[in-house]
Amino acid sequence: MLNGTRDTIFIGKKPLMTYVTSAIIQLSTMPVVTLKARGQSIAMAVDVAQVIQRKTNAFEIGKIKIDYESLESTDGKTRNVSTIEIPMKRTW
Repeated sequence: MLNGTRDTIFIGKKPLMTYVTSAIIQLSTMPVVTLKARGQSIAMAVDVAQVIQRKTNAFEIGKIKIDYESLESTDGKTRNVSTIEIPMKRTW
């Protein structure tokens, strides 16, 4: 968190442009905003980053972090879920 404001956008099941708009608004006041996703939402996070970079030319993708989290499923088994963090930076 930066001065009580959110510098992370968690990607889920909302429409693509919802996340793109949110990221661009946050990037107008912050130098870096991180897109975070896990599981099936990873593809959406990559799409959001690509749309922001290609359509605006004012932002770039930073160093991407790929990892996994261990989660307990409803049947009590532990399973690993892939995660991704994509930092978006202002270029101006």
